[in-house]
Amino acid sequence: MRAALLIAGKDLKQRLRDRSAILVAFVVPLGLAFVFNATLGGISTGGTAFTYAVADADRSEVSAVFVDHVLPAVQESGAIEIRTVPSEPEGRRLVNDGKIDAMFVVPEGFGAAVQGSGGAEIRVVGDVDEPTGTQVARSIAGSFVADLNAVRLAIAAVLEPHSTAPAELDALVERATAVANPVTMVNLGASTKELDVTTYFAAGMAVFFLFFTVQFGVASLLEERKEGTLSRLLAAPIGRASILGGKLLMSFVLGVLSMTTLIVATSLLLGAKWGSPVGVALLVLAGVLAAIGVMALVATLAKTAEQAGSWQSIIAVVLGMLGGVFFPISQAPGILPKLSLLTPQAWFMRGLSDLAGGGGWTVVLPAVLAMCVFAGVTGAIAAVRLDRMARL
Repeated sequence: MRAALLIAGKDLKQRLRDRSAILVAFVVPLGLAFVFNATLGGISTGGTAFTYAVADADRSEVSAVFVDHVLPAVQESGAIEIRTVPSEPEGRRLVNDGKIDAMFVVPEGFGAAVQGSGGAEIRVVGDVDEPTGTQVARSIAGSFVADLNAVRLAIAAVLEPHSTAPAELDALVERATAVANPVTMVNLGASTKELDVTTYFAAGMAVFFLFFTVQFGVASLLEERKEGTLSRLLAAPIGRASILGGKLLMSFVLGVLSMTTLIVATSLLLGAKWGSPVGVALLVLAGVLAAIGVMALVATLAKTAEQAGSWQSIIAVVLGMLGGVFFPISQAPGILPKLSLLTPQAWFMRGLSDLAGGGGWTVVLPAVLAMCVFAGVTGAIAAVRLDRMARL
């Protein structure tokens, strides 16, 4: 054990001294996380989802219900922001300039249409580049108008065959309007949630470069075999297990240091929200083990350190892209979302998403187990092949 620790310490000092590990493990991933956050961080602000304007050309008591009561109630939920504009042309200008997502237009005669025999409608003018915001606005307006028309038809159906006294009419209106709320905002919890943009790219860059970071350990074994120092280590009173263990231990320590540093740095500097510390720690440990197993197995298939480095880089990039470190793979078409589960990176990102859902650290256990399976299978095969390499 002491020999393995000495070998790991020697290799770690060497990598830190030549700055190769510092660049790959710390500088580059943190720098890219800053770049992605600066360019794409505005996509997810964590605040208001949509901004709307409302133009009330009717100015009746009925339109006031929508403008002064329904829309402010929805705005209090934090889902939308409402601006009042003096006219429809002014609202259209804001839509065309991209300053609002859509505009509600309450046309003149809206109140009279509700109280009369004709159908009432609220027009929605939406930005062509904001289809989701426009659809949400249509749903809000449609829900309100549908309930008004339902009340009107219910009263008309009762009044048509019968003569109703004014007192009875007031009671009838009260009963009809009490059937349902025009618009109801319900906060639904979810077992899993998407990470915000800042955390997503911070985590993506961390786990992506983790696979480049852990390759230093096995690569140093191939380098020492090429330079002839491996034969001298084998001739010394040191077991092969200690030599291999020292190389892999260096990869493990460097991987954990890299992930821990990036988590702390992005939390303090970028405001990334990683979730439960215990859950994150389990994901990091399992992710590092999986990365070591995969990269060690790839290295054992190569004959030289240069060849191993090239193959490991290719595998790291392919697994990273398939695992969704650059974009949410769940939004991809076809079978890609299912294929992504064949990568440790996808399970790492899924575990963080589960933590973002507000659950305790136990929600990451399926992801941790999946990454441990990757580590166990690839690590076992790599260990056998590494032992053979040490004999040569």
